[in-house]
Amino acid sequence: MVPTLQPGDQVFVDCHAYDHATPQVNDLVVSLDPRDSSRHLVKRVSTVSNLGKELRLLGDNPGKSTDSRHFGAVNLDQILGKVTSRLP
Repeated sequence: MVPTLQPGDQVFVDCHAYDHATPQVNDLVVSLDPRDSSRHLVKRVSTVSNLGKELRLLGDNPGKSTDSRHFGAVNLDQILGKVTSRLP
């Protein structure tokens, strides 16, 4: 997520942000990696389906990011929370 996040940055995540709301375009979220559910990804929401159950996620550094362009849309249940702040 360079340049928004740098290696070693720590993020605060609101795990209940989407209990009663749908993610919005440009939200920074933590998601399970659809290729390996033991890994977590920090990505930006680029699109939300009409039903709000599928999201496309993009990294802020498109040339070096593995995101929905590679693994497709993710389901809402793969989103662990919304990034609310960071500590460098």
